[in-house]
Amino acid sequence: MHELPQQLVNGLALGTLYGLIAIGYTMVYGIVQLINFAHGEIFMIGGFGALTIYIWLPSGTSLWMAIPLMLIGGALASIAVATAAERFAYRPLRGAPRLAPLITAIGLSIALQQIVWAFYPDAKKARSFPQIEGKSFEIFEHLHIQRGDVFLLVAAPLCMLALGVFVSKSRTGRAMQATAQDPDTAKLMGINTDRIIVMAFAIGAVFAAVAAVAHGLRYGQVQFEMGFIAGLKAFTAAVLGGIGNIYGAMLGGVVLGLAEAMSIHYIQDIPGMDQLGGGAWANVWAFVLLILVLLLRPQGLLGERVADRA
Repeated sequence: MHELPQQLVNGLALGTLYGLIAIGYTMVYGIVQLINFAHGEIFMIGGFGALTIYIWLPSGTSLWMAIPLMLIGGALASIAVATAAERFAYRPLRGAPRLAPLITAIGLSIALQQIVWAFYPDAKKARSFPQIEGKSFEIFEHLHIQRGDVFLLVAAPLCMLALGVFVSKSRTGRAMQATAQDPDTAKLMGINTDRIIVMAFAIGAVFAAVAAVAHGLRYGQVQFEMGFIAGLKAFTAAVLGGIGNIYGAMLGGVVLGLAEAMSIHYIQDIPGMDQLGGGAWANVWAFVLLILVLLLRPQGLLGERVADRA
């Protein structure tokens, strides 16, 4: 039990990473009822965009000075791809049956992976990502927090706070709520719903880019395949929390991260279950949790904020 605080911190850091990516899924779904399965690749491109900025900076630049520029570069790359996908891949299919944009999203996901694999220098293997130097922070005797996790644990609440204020207080945020509730009536009230939908894609892309930088700082590398599993986990987190609810997305991510951390560390210590623990089974237990939540509470932990439209 003395290792429980450490596992809670590990799970919280992992969960906030999933939550940041999940917000992109839930915002787009809440407004246009689209599950953007290419969002994991938007996250991946944000990581490569941030790495590109770091490579371009003069040698010897402090990482603390580079991180803000990397965040901006990653966000711009993610926004560019996300908004282009909305304009050229999803908008023409907005009135089509839901299966059409879903298949398009899966195809776009594969295409983006292959584009980065083929055209980004040395992307066929994992690219090293800068890490914050220095020892981990030690709290009490058994709790250690890695410096990369500190960035994540600070950035995620700040991003959530900024998004909450933006959606509830700004004119654009209220227009997003109106478009999510009834897009046809929102148009009649003078809201440019196309612009609002683009804003939803862009905001989700910014959160994905922040998550990508945090991922690189945490694991020390980025690779063209990293968006697939991370995106799948983030979608799971969005469903767990209640897809369409931005706070539910973060809550679902935290629950999923804690479940993974606990399963990796503790299940293998249970007599007779030593073969069902460890990192290899982390994904399995994450989806077991998803199945249980869908069976017991199909609307997710916080329920759906936006009603399903026919």
